[in-house]
Amino acid sequence: MLSSVEAEVDFIEELRLRRWAREHYVSRNQRDEFWHPVILDEMNRKEREVANAEPVFTCA
Repeated sequence: MLSSVEAEVDFIEELRLRRWAREHYVSRNQRDEFWHPVILDEMNRKEREVANAEPVFTCA
């Protein structure tokens, strides 16, 4: 269920918040617990993506 804050955000605003979160990513211990829930969600998504990414090996 969405909180009242999340329900009030239209699609364009949500995309803007998610982009901001990607561009201004900080580790979990540096995040402000009062940031918008969409921003916190996107930063958590980015962490999961990095954790699930396969390493890329290059030949020197």
